[in-house]
Amino acid sequence: MPTVEKITIALTKEIADNVRSAVDAGDYASTSEVIREALRDWQLKRTSQQEQIEHLRRLWDAGLKSGSAGPLDMAEIKREARKAHVAR
Repeated sequence: MPTVEKITIALTKEIADNVRSAVDAGDYASTSEVIREALRDWQLKRTSQQEQIEHLRRLWDAGLKSGSAGPLDMAEIKREARKAHVAR
């Protein structure tokens, strides 16, 4: 088991009440368990966001390396967009 480090956090009354309610309802054994689960979820979300950013960077780089798309005809772009919108 990893080493445990104790820290202190400040929560709004509403969040603290929700944490205690979850423990009182038997959903969690302790308030620490609630916070640990919330932090694990936060870590997963953060990791996912970082992976998405890296993916977008790779796509951006690939787009730049692919060269110019050539001249753009705005009238044609608008026609295609309207056609796609109507098809929905």
